[in-house]
Amino acid sequence: MTPAGTRPADKTRSTSSTGGASGSDGGDAHRYDSGRYTAPQARALEESPSWVPILMLALFAVGALAIMARYLWWDSNIPMVAGMVCLLAGLFTATKWR
Repeated sequence: MTPAGTRPADKTRSTSSTGGASGSDGGDAHRYDSGRYTAPQARALEESPSWVPILMLALFAVGALAIMARYLWWDSNIPMVAGMVCLLAGLFTATKWR
């Protein structure tokens, strides 16, 4: 919303403690490059920690090795289930990587 009596093209939004709007460049005026204001995001929200891609690749590798080991050495399905769980955990971790 723009204050009363102004347009978005003015690129000046003033906020006063009295609630009035002044068109001047007083101490309470805020300048924006566009008609909309977007709050800055915290730096911690933009990047994931460095261990996330390492964990993702490790889970993919363990899952693939467990599935291959089931066909090479074991007759039970336990390594297959463990491999699928590791692969799904790797996919979940991949969604958290920014």
